[in-house]
Amino acid sequence: GMKISVLSKKLWCVHKQLLLLLAPLVFLPLLFTLPEKEGKCLYVVILMATFWCTEALPLAVTAMLPVCLFPTLGILPAKKVCPQYFIETNFLFLSGLVMASSIEEWGLHRRIALKVLSIVGVKPAWLILGMMLTSSFLSMWLSNTATTAMMLPIANAILESLFGDLETLKQKCKSPEDHDRGVINGKVMDGVEPTDARTPEEIQSESQYQMKVWKGFLICIPYAASIGGTATLTGTAPNLILIGQLKSYFPDCDLINFGSWFAFAFPLMLLFLFLAWIWISFLYGGLNTRYCRILNSYFLFYAEARARALIKEDYKKLGPINFAEGAISFFFILFAVLLFTRDPKFVTGWSVFFKKGYVSDAVTGVIIVSILFFFPSQKPSLSWWFDPKAVNTPYVPLLSWKKAQDSVPWNIILLLGGGFAMAKACEESGLASWIGGHLQPLAEVPPAVAVMLITAFLACFTEFASNTATIIIFLPVIAELAIRVSVNPLYFMIPATVGCSYAFMLPVSTPPNSIAFASGHLLVKDMVKTGFVMNILGILSVSLAMNTWGIAMFNLSTYPEWAHSINNTAAIHLSSIKSVNATL
Repeated sequence: GMKISVLSKKLWCVHKQLLLLLAPLVFLPLLFTLPEKEGKCLYVVILMATFWCTEALPLAVTAMLPVCLFPTLGILPAKKVCPQYFIETNFLFLSGLVMASSIEEWGLHRRIALKVLSIVGVKPAWLILGMMLTSSFLSMWLSNTATTAMMLPIANAILESLFGDLETLKQKCKSPEDHDRGVINGKVMDGVEPTDARTPEEIQSESQYQMKVWKGFLICIPYAASIGGTATLTGTAPNLILIGQLKSYFPDCDLINFGSWFAFAFPLMLLFLFLAWIWISFLYGGLNTRYCRILNSYFLFYAEARARALIKEDYKKLGPINFAEGAISFFFILFAVLLFTRDPKFVTGWSVFFKKGYVSDAVTGVIIVSILFFFPSQKPSLSWWFDPKAVNTPYVPLLSWKKAQDSVPWNIILLLGGGFAMAKACEESGLASWIGGHLQPLAEVPPAVAVMLITAFLACFTEFASNTATIIIFLPVIAELAIRVSVNPLYFMIPATVGCSYAFMLPVSTPPNSIAFASGHLLVKDMVKTGFVMNILGILSVSLAMNTWGIAMFNLSTYPEWAHSINNTAAIHLSSIKSVNATL
């Protein structure tokens, strides 16, 4: 027994290295059992999927495997693989990331968060709503991870002012002993706080209730950030994978851009946020009426006054809005407005003033972001020119290249590139249509049910793999499936993309969950229990959105022209199957 445990410990130490050696060997049979080109491509795809799910290699390194393997295995020449790594979509993403880094640089996100929280008030259910609205709004523009990392300390500070410090609270949850009265009320306010006349049992049950509210607070932030990321194209990487792969697969499809995606996904985000708020408030006691009697007592009155004062105080510390913050706000709003109005399909956008098909979302984003690198961060003054005594300080723009370079997650840009390269190979090697052929039985499933199944499957898969890796792996297959069953490809591809962001069940599902979990107050079972219902609510919201305003906006009920032109081989293949079936 002893030897085995020692060996297993040693093996665990090098399990990633073993995986790197064994996975290529285990999947070797694929090369010999499938048609040659498809087999080679599937080999690389499954290898990459394995490395992404197990993180045996850093995500960005796995994303570079297409450069190593597609040319050497004769699937795609290097001159076709490499340009996939920085296509137009990456520029749109990059502009979003740079915009976010300037917002973070000048602390605008903190100002927005504290402002919203001071408006919603400090009753538990309302505070949770305020937290969720703020997190989701910020994560539309910042990365989900950055949003969560910024919101958690704010949440903790508010909770401490409401319920005193956490360790004391944990103690009081355990045993109904008579604790020192002074501790219960945290800070005694000017001696006007009355003495506590509650029994130890009441104190314990109230402490347990407060502990629940505390957990609800922490868990709602990463969830709201994940939901918010789905609302804009640049909000999270999977949305960009969708648009990049669409351009590659269906060059004639121009239905999805920043404006049209927002018009579809923003109402969906609001719907899901509302359902999530009801669920989290219900589960963590925000809507609990049993305690209202106690909570309206003097005790909570003081606690709420303290929390309100804290939010006010924190906002005051930021000082008045300075020139730089005003300028960033202006460019941020301009960035959003120009992207929304370029070509939102339901009205004519400003792109009609330019040569048709020349100016895209990426162009718009990069133009605005470039301005940040030379626009002044101090108010320019005329008197400075004429005053010989004025201090000649160096000129500081809103954003320095160094800051942008440090804060942009370049690994995600490589990850996008790896995804586009992989999709290209799936298409060119015929792997996508080969898989599509094997999904023929699914043609019997009604499309509306298929949407729910696809969303559910990806929402489950993404719990164990990175959101971006999940969509990279499955989107080509889903596109192919749609062509096989003659359904508008967007009808399957959009729900799949949104479903990938619904990683709610495990701390490892997505970085925001890990950050919230690392605070140490949440248990895995809290996340699994809350997240399971969140997933179901998400799947229902997506189905509703797709089958109501989604169908109307993207004209999903018809099989589009742009899907006909592609994959003539698949179409011919399909018609031959149909004719064979007819003769049978």
